[in-house]
Amino acid sequence: MNRRLKFGIEEEYFITDLQTRHMPDQPPAAAVAACREELGKHFAHEMFQSQVEMASPIFRSLAEAGDYLAKVRTGLTQRLAPHGLGLLSAGSHPMATVGLQPTDELHFQQLFDDYQRVARRSVLSGLHVHVEVPGDHDRVKVMNEVLPWLPMLLALSASSPFWNGAYSGFSSYRQVACDEWPRMGVPEFFEDEAAFDGYVNMLMRTGSIRQPSDCWWVVRPSSRYPTLELRICDACPRIEDVLCLVSLFRLMIAHAVAQPKAGANYSLMSHWILKENRYRAKRHGILAEFIVEGQEQPMLIGEWLNLAEQTFGDTAAALGVQDVFKQARRIIQEGTSADRQVVLYEQGLLLGDTTEEALGRVVDQLLSETAGMPVADPTLAQVAGGP
Repeated sequence: MNRRLKFGIEEEYFITDLQTRHMPDQPPAAAVAACREELGKHFAHEMFQSQVEMASPIFRSLAEAGDYLAKVRTGLTQRLAPHGLGLLSAGSHPMATVGLQPTDELHFQQLFDDYQRVARRSVLSGLHVHVEVPGDHDRVKVMNEVLPWLPMLLALSASSPFWNGAYSGFSSYRQVACDEWPRMGVPEFFEDEAAFDGYVNMLMRTGSIRQPSDCWWVVRPSSRYPTLELRICDACPRIEDVLCLVSLFRLMIAHAVAQPKAGANYSLMSHWILKENRYRAKRHGILAEFIVEGQEQPMLIGEWLNLAEQTFGDTAAALGVQDVFKQARRIIQEGTSADRQVVLYEQGLLLGDTTEEALGRVVDQLLSETAGMPVADPTLAQVAGGP
Protein backbone atom coordinates (compact mmCIF):
# COMPACT_ATOMS: atom_id res chain seq x y z
CA MET A 1 0.00 0.00 0.00
CA ASN A 2 1.80 3.12 -1.21
CA ARG A 3 -0.58 5.62 0.39
CA ARG A 4 -0.55 5.97 4.16
CA LEU A 5 -3.64 7.75 5.37
CA LYS A 6 -2.95 10.87 7.43
CA PHE A 7 -4.78 11.23 10.73
CA GLY A 8 -5.37 13.47 13.72
CA ILE A 9 -6.30 12.94 17.36
CA GLU A 10 -8.46 14.91 19.77
CA GLU A 11 -8.17 14.18 23.49
CA GLU A 12 -10.28 15.68 26.26
CA TYR A 13 -8.87 15.91 29.79
CA PHE A 14 -10.28 16.59 33.25
CA ILE A 15 -8.45 19.12 35.43
CA THR A 16 -8.29 17.61 38.91
CA ASP A 17 -7.53 19.04 42.36
CA LEU A 18 -4.63 16.95 43.70
CA GLN A 19 -5.72 17.39 47.31
CA THR A 20 -9.46 16.79 47.14
CA ARG A 21 -9.26 14.66 43.95
CA HIS A 22 -12.40 16.39 42.67
CA MET A 23 -12.73 18.55 39.58
CA PRO A 24 -12.65 22.19 40.68
CA ASP A 25 -15.80 24.04 39.78
CA GLN A 26 -13.76 26.92 38.44
CA PRO A 27 -9.99 26.38 38.13
CA PRO A 28 -7.66 29.37 38.49
CA ALA A 29 -7.55 31.46 35.33
CA ALA A 30 -3.77 31.27 35.45
CA ALA A 31 -3.90 27.47 35.28
CA VAL A 32 -6.11 27.49 32.20
CA ALA A 33 -3.91 30.18 30.63
CA ALA A 34 -0.87 27.96 31.24
CA CYS A 35 -2.61 25.07 29.45
CA ARG A 36 -3.46 27.36 26.54
CA GLU A 37 0.16 28.51 26.33
CA GLU A 38 1.40 24.92 26.41
CA LEU A 39 -0.84 23.76 23.55
CA GLY A 40 -0.84 26.95 21.49
CA LYS A 41 -3.12 26.64 18.47
CA HIS A 42 -3.90 23.05 19.44
CA PHE A 43 -5.72 24.15 22.63
CA ALA A 44 -9.51 24.13 22.76
CA HIS A 45 -12.03 24.71 25.51
CA GLU A 46 -14.53 21.99 26.35
CA MET A 47 -18.02 22.22 27.82
CA PHE A 48 -16.88 22.83 31.39
CA GLN A 49 -14.19 25.11 32.76
CA SER A 50 -12.33 22.18 34.32
CA GLN A 51 -11.91 20.45 30.97
CA VAL A 52 -9.23 20.98 28.34
CA GLU A 53 -9.18 19.65 24.79
CA MET A 54 -6.16 18.99 22.62
CA ALA A 55 -6.66 18.94 18.84
CA SER A 56 -3.47 17.53 17.37
CA PRO A 57 -1.58 18.46 14.24
CA ILE A 58 -1.79 16.11 11.26
CA PHE A 59 0.18 12.88 11.73
CA ARG A 60 1.64 10.46 9.21
CA SER A 61 2.87 7.79 11.62
CA LEU A 62 1.97 6.30 15.00
CA ALA A 63 5.45 7.06 16.33
CA GLU A 64 4.92 10.73 15.53
CA ALA A 65 1.53 10.66 17.29
CA GLY A 66 2.94 8.87 20.34
CA ASP A 67 5.74 11.40 20.77
CA TYR A 68 3.30 14.29 20.50
CA LEU A 69 0.80 12.83 23.00
CA ALA A 70 3.57 12.18 25.52
CA LYS A 71 4.84 15.74 25.12
CA VAL A 72 1.34 17.20 25.53
CA ARG A 73 0.49 15.21 28.64
CA THR A 74 3.85 15.88 30.27
CA GLY A 75 3.65 19.57 29.46
CA LEU A 76 0.09 20.00 30.75
CA THR A 77 0.86 18.03 33.91
CA GLN A 78 3.87 20.24 34.63
CA ARG A 79 1.90 23.42 33.92
CA LEU A 80 -0.92 22.44 36.27
CA ALA A 81 1.24 21.19 39.16
CA PRO A 82 2.14 24.63 40.61
CA HIS A 83 -1.59 25.27 41.01
CA GLY A 84 -2.13 22.04 42.94
CA LEU A 85 -3.86 20.51 39.93
CA GLY A 86 -3.40 17.40 37.81
CA LEU A 87 -4.45 16.04 34.42
CA LEU A 88 -6.82 13.05 34.17
CA SER A 89 -7.78 11.24 30.97
CA ALA A 90 -10.83 8.95 31.19
CA GLY A 91 -14.35 8.81 29.80
CA SER A 92 -15.76 10.05 33.11
CA HIS A 93 -14.18 11.46 36.25
CA PRO A 94 -14.86 9.08 39.19
CA MET A 95 -15.57 11.93 41.63
CA ALA A 96 -17.14 14.52 39.35
CA THR A 97 -20.64 15.73 40.11
CA VAL A 98 -23.11 17.38 37.80
CA GLY A 99 -23.49 21.13 38.04
CA LEU A 100 -19.91 22.16 37.28
CA GLN A 101 -19.29 25.63 35.89
CA PRO A 102 -19.79 25.70 32.11
CA THR A 103 -17.30 27.40 29.86
CA ASP A 104 -18.42 30.82 28.66
CA GLU A 105 -17.72 30.35 24.95
CA LEU A 106 -20.75 31.16 22.78
CA HIS A 107 -20.86 27.75 21.09
CA PHE A 108 -21.09 25.93 24.39
CA GLN A 109 -23.53 28.44 25.87
CA GLN A 110 -25.82 27.69 22.93
CA LEU A 111 -25.55 23.97 23.67
CA PHE A 112 -26.53 24.57 27.30
CA ASP A 113 -29.46 26.73 26.19
CA ASP A 114 -30.63 24.19 23.62
CA TYR A 115 -30.16 20.97 25.60
CA GLN A 116 -30.50 22.16 29.21
CA ARG A 117 -30.07 19.40 31.82
CA VAL A 118 -28.75 16.95 29.22
CA ALA A 119 -25.84 19.30 28.50
CA ARG A 120 -25.19 20.01 32.19
CA ARG A 121 -24.93 16.26 32.87
CA SER A 122 -22.37 15.74 30.11
CA VAL A 123 -19.20 15.77 32.20
CA LEU A 124 -17.58 13.41 29.72
CA SER A 125 -14.31 13.05 27.85
CA GLY A 126 -13.78 11.19 24.60
CA LEU A 127 -11.01 10.11 22.28
CA HIS A 128 -11.78 11.32 18.75
CA VAL A 129 -9.78 10.17 15.73
CA HIS A 130 -9.84 11.73 12.25
CA VAL A 131 -8.60 9.58 9.36
CA GLU A 132 -8.44 10.95 5.84
CA VAL A 133 -10.55 9.39 3.10
CA PRO A 134 -9.17 9.96 -0.42
CA GLY A 135 -11.31 12.38 -2.41
CA ASP A 136 -12.36 9.82 -5.00
CA HIS A 137 -14.14 7.73 -2.34
CA ASP A 138 -17.64 8.12 -0.89
CA ARG A 139 -17.07 8.68 2.83
CA VAL A 140 -20.42 7.21 3.87
CA LYS A 141 -19.79 3.99 1.96
CA VAL A 142 -16.40 3.77 3.66
CA MET A 143 -18.14 4.47 6.99
CA ASN A 144 -20.63 1.67 6.36
CA GLU A 145 -17.75 -0.75 5.79
CA VAL A 146 -16.24 -0.07 9.23
CA LEU A 147 -19.39 0.51 11.31
CA PRO A 148 -19.93 -3.12 12.38
CA TRP A 149 -16.49 -3.18 14.03
CA LEU A 150 -16.88 -0.07 16.18
CA PRO A 151 -18.29 -1.79 19.32
CA MET A 152 -14.95 -3.60 19.52
CA LEU A 153 -13.19 -0.25 19.76
CA LEU A 154 -15.63 0.95 22.41
CA ALA A 155 -15.05 -2.17 24.49
CA LEU A 156 -11.27 -1.79 24.28
CA SER A 157 -11.44 1.90 25.24
CA ALA A 158 -13.97 1.63 28.09
CA SER A 159 -12.89 3.88 30.96
CA SER A 160 -16.05 5.34 32.50
CA PRO A 161 -17.52 2.89 35.04
CA PHE A 162 -18.17 5.64 37.60
CA TRP A 163 -20.74 8.39 37.32
CA ASN A 164 -21.61 11.19 39.70
CA GLY A 165 -19.48 9.64 42.44
CA ALA A 166 -20.89 6.12 42.24
CA TYR A 167 -20.28 2.86 40.39
CA SER A 168 -22.65 2.75 37.43
CA GLY A 169 -22.54 -0.95 36.55
CA PHE A 170 -21.46 -0.01 33.02
CA SER A 171 -17.98 -0.20 31.52
CA SER A 172 -18.71 2.94 29.51
CA TYR A 173 -21.28 5.09 31.25
CA ARG A 174 -20.10 7.88 28.97
CA GLN A 175 -21.91 6.18 26.12
CA VAL A 176 -25.03 5.83 28.29
CA ALA A 177 -24.98 9.57 28.97
CA CYS A 178 -24.39 10.26 25.28
CA ASP A 179 -27.70 8.57 24.50
CA GLU A 180 -29.53 11.42 26.24
CA TRP A 181 -28.51 13.63 23.30
CA PRO A 182 -30.09 13.51 19.84
CA ARG A 183 -27.86 12.33 16.98
CA MET A 184 -25.15 10.97 19.29
CA GLY A 185 -25.51 7.21 18.94
CA VAL A 186 -25.37 4.96 15.88
CA PRO A 187 -25.76 6.95 12.64
CA GLU A 188 -28.98 6.65 10.71
CA PHE A 189 -28.90 4.18 7.83
CA PHE A 190 -27.44 6.04 4.84
CA GLU A 191 -26.66 4.39 1.51
CA ASP A 192 -24.12 6.98 0.44
CA GLU A 193 -22.81 10.49 1.03
CA ALA A 194 -25.58 12.05 -1.06
CA ALA A 195 -28.20 10.54 1.27
CA PHE A 196 -26.24 11.76 4.29
CA ASP A 197 -26.00 15.28 2.87
CA GLY A 198 -29.73 15.28 2.15
CA TYR A 199 -30.47 14.34 5.76
CA VAL A 200 -28.19 17.02 7.20
CA ASN A 201 -29.61 19.64 4.82
CA MET A 202 -33.12 18.74 5.97
CA LEU A 203 -32.10 19.20 9.61
CA MET A 204 -30.57 22.58 8.79
CA ARG A 205 -33.54 23.70 6.70
CA THR A 206 -36.03 22.82 9.43
CA GLY A 207 -34.04 24.46 12.22
CA SER A 208 -33.32 21.13 13.92
CA ILE A 209 -29.59 21.85 14.13
CA ARG A 210 -27.54 25.05 14.07
CA GLN A 211 -24.68 23.64 11.99
CA PRO A 212 -23.82 20.37 10.22
CA SER A 213 -21.40 19.40 13.00
CA ASP A 214 -24.37 19.14 15.42
CA CYS A 215 -24.66 15.51 14.30
CA TRP A 216 -22.45 13.83 16.92
CA TRP A 217 -22.75 10.14 15.99
CA VAL A 218 -20.23 7.51 17.07
CA VAL A 219 -18.59 8.02 13.67
CA ARG A 220 -19.33 10.69 11.08
CA PRO A 221 -18.03 12.35 7.95
CA SER A 222 -16.35 15.51 9.23
CA SER A 223 -17.97 18.77 8.14
CA ARG A 224 -14.57 20.55 8.22
CA TYR A 225 -12.05 18.01 6.95
CA PRO A 226 -11.95 15.26 4.28
CA THR A 227 -12.01 12.64 7.01
CA LEU A 228 -14.11 10.17 8.90
CA GLU A 229 -14.18 11.03 12.60
CA LEU A 230 -14.34 8.25 15.18
CA ARG A 231 -16.21 9.40 18.31
CA ILE A 232 -17.26 6.18 20.04
CA CYS A 233 -14.16 5.70 22.21
CA ASP A 234 -13.78 6.80 25.81
CA ALA A 235 -10.74 8.93 26.60
CA CYS A 236 -7.91 6.59 27.62
CA PRO A 237 -5.44 7.10 30.47
CA ARG A 238 -2.67 5.07 28.81
CA ILE A 239 -1.07 6.45 25.64
CA GLU A 240 -0.32 2.95 24.35
CA ASP A 241 -4.05 2.18 24.41
CA VAL A 242 -4.78 5.39 22.51
CA LEU A 243 -2.28 4.41 19.81
CA CYS A 244 -3.76 0.92 19.55
CA LEU A 245 -7.26 2.30 18.98
CA VAL A 246 -6.03 4.92 16.53
CA SER A 247 -4.15 2.27 14.59
CA LEU A 248 -7.12 -0.10 14.47
CA PHE A 249 -9.45 2.61 13.15
CA ARG A 250 -6.92 3.82 10.58
CA LEU A 251 -6.38 0.21 9.51
CA MET A 252 -10.13 -0.32 9.07
CA ILE A 253 -10.38 2.83 6.94
CA ALA A 254 -7.42 1.77 4.81
CA HIS A 255 -9.02 -1.63 4.27
CA ALA A 256 -12.36 -0.04 3.37
CA VAL A 257 -10.95 2.35 0.77
CA ALA A 258 -9.21 -0.60 -0.88
CA GLN A 259 -12.50 -2.44 -1.42
CA PRO A 260 -14.08 -2.23 -4.89
CA LYS A 261 -17.55 -1.74 -3.34
CA ALA A 262 -17.06 -0.44 0.18
CA GLY A 263 -20.12 -0.73 2.39
CA ALA A 264 -22.05 -2.90 -0.06
CA ASN A 265 -22.76 -5.55 2.59
CA TYR A 266 -23.99 -3.10 5.23
CA SER A 267 -27.73 -3.73 5.56
CA LEU A 268 -30.58 -2.95 7.93
CA MET A 269 -29.73 -6.18 9.73
CA SER A 270 -26.13 -4.96 10.09
CA HIS A 271 -27.52 -1.71 11.49
CA TRP A 272 -29.64 -3.54 14.07
CA ILE A 273 -26.75 -5.80 15.12
CA LEU A 274 -24.50 -2.75 15.49
CA LYS A 275 -26.96 -1.15 17.91
CA GLU A 276 -27.13 -4.32 20.00
CA ASN A 277 -23.36 -4.75 20.05
CA ARG A 278 -22.85 -1.13 21.08
CA TYR A 279 -25.12 -1.72 24.08
CA ARG A 280 -23.22 -4.88 25.00
CA ALA A 281 -19.89 -3.04 24.76
CA LYS A 282 -20.95 -0.12 26.93
CA ARG A 283 -22.52 -2.43 29.51
CA HIS A 284 -19.95 -5.23 29.76
CA GLY A 285 -16.86 -3.94 27.95
CA ILE A 286 -14.43 -6.70 26.98
CA LEU A 287 -16.53 -9.25 28.90
CA ALA A 288 -19.39 -8.87 26.43
CA GLU A 289 -20.42 -11.48 23.90
CA PHE A 290 -20.78 -9.92 20.46
CA ILE A 291 -23.09 -10.81 17.61
CA VAL A 292 -21.24 -11.26 14.33
CA GLU A 293 -23.37 -11.27 11.21
CA GLY A 294 -23.21 -14.65 9.49
CA GLN A 295 -22.09 -16.46 12.65
CA GLU A 296 -24.51 -18.68 14.53
CA GLN A 297 -23.19 -17.98 18.04
CA PRO A 298 -22.02 -14.76 19.71
CA MET A 299 -18.26 -14.33 20.05
CA LEU A 300 -16.02 -13.33 22.93
CA ILE A 301 -13.92 -10.31 22.08
CA GLY A 302 -10.77 -12.42 21.69
CA GLU A 303 -12.51 -14.51 19.03
CA TRP A 304 -13.83 -11.38 17.34
CA LEU A 305 -10.32 -9.93 17.32
CA ASN A 306 -9.07 -13.10 15.63
CA LEU A 307 -11.67 -12.50 12.92
CA ALA A 308 -10.51 -8.91 12.63
CA GLU A 309 -6.94 -10.07 12.13
CA GLN A 310 -8.08 -12.43 9.38
CA THR A 311 -10.04 -9.60 7.75
CA PHE A 312 -7.50 -6.79 8.05
CA GLY A 313 -4.23 -8.73 8.29
CA ASP A 314 -3.04 -8.13 4.73
CA THR A 315 -3.77 -4.40 5.01
CA ALA A 316 -1.98 -4.27 8.36
CA ALA A 317 1.09 -5.87 6.79
CA ALA A 318 1.00 -3.35 3.94
CA LEU A 319 0.82 -0.50 6.44
CA GLY A 320 3.48 -2.03 8.68
CA VAL A 321 1.18 -2.16 11.73
CA GLN A 322 0.88 -5.91 12.27
CA ASP A 323 1.58 -5.40 15.99
CA VAL A 324 -1.77 -3.68 16.47
CA PHE A 325 -3.49 -7.01 17.09
CA LYS A 326 -0.88 -7.91 19.70
CA GLN A 327 -1.53 -4.58 21.40
CA ALA A 328 -5.30 -5.17 21.37
CA ARG A 329 -4.73 -8.59 22.94
CA ARG A 330 -2.62 -6.91 25.62
CA ILE A 331 -5.60 -4.72 26.54
CA ILE A 332 -7.82 -7.79 26.71
CA GLN A 333 -5.26 -9.67 28.82
CA GLU A 334 -4.61 -6.85 31.29
CA GLY A 335 -8.13 -5.44 31.36
CA THR A 336 -9.36 -2.05 30.23
CA SER A 337 -9.17 1.10 32.30
CA ALA A 338 -12.75 0.42 33.40
CA ASP A 339 -11.72 -3.01 34.69
CA ARG A 340 -8.72 -1.61 36.56
CA GLN A 341 -10.80 1.15 38.11
CA VAL A 342 -13.49 -1.21 39.40
CA VAL A 343 -10.95 -3.67 40.84
CA LEU A 344 -9.11 -0.89 42.67
CA TYR A 345 -12.39 0.59 43.97
CA GLU A 346 -13.59 -2.77 45.28
CA GLN A 347 -10.23 -3.49 46.88
CA GLY A 348 -10.46 -0.16 48.69
CA LEU A 349 -13.89 -0.98 50.06
CA LEU A 350 -12.66 -4.39 51.23
CA LEU A 351 -9.83 -2.64 53.08
CA GLY A 352 -12.37 -0.51 54.93
CA ASP A 353 -12.31 2.63 52.78
CA THR A 354 -15.30 4.88 52.59
CA THR A 355 -16.74 5.34 49.13
CA GLU A 356 -14.94 8.68 48.89
CA GLU A 357 -11.62 7.13 49.87
CA ALA A 358 -12.01 4.23 47.43
CA LEU A 359 -12.84 6.63 44.61
CA GLY A 360 -9.80 8.67 45.61
CA ARG A 361 -7.62 5.60 44.97
CA VAL A 362 -9.10 5.36 41.48
CA VAL A 363 -8.45 9.04 40.78
CA ASP A 364 -4.84 8.67 41.89
CA GLN A 365 -4.37 5.72 39.55
CA LEU A 366 -5.86 7.62 36.61
CA LEU A 367 -3.69 10.66 37.30
CA SER A 368 -0.59 8.44 37.33
CA GLU A 369 -1.51 6.60 34.16
CA THR A 370 -2.35 9.83 32.33
CA ALA A 371 1.06 11.22 33.27
CA GLY A 372 2.73 8.02 32.06
CA MET A 373 3.91 7.00 35.52
CA PRO A 374 3.84 3.35 36.68
CA VAL A 375 1.22 2.31 39.19
CA ALA A 376 1.59 -0.26 41.93
CA ASP A 377 -0.25 -3.15 40.28
CA PRO A 378 -1.47 -2.21 36.80
CA THR A 379 -2.12 -5.75 35.62
CA LEU A 380 -5.25 -7.78 36.16
CA ALA A 381 -5.74 -11.46 35.68
CA GLN A 382 -7.07 -12.40 32.25
CA VAL A 383 -10.70 -11.29 32.14
CA ALA A 384 -11.75 -12.04 28.57
CA GLY A 385 -10.48 -13.68 25.46
CA GLY A 386 -11.09 -16.80 23.53
CA PRO A 387 -8.55 -18.55 21.35
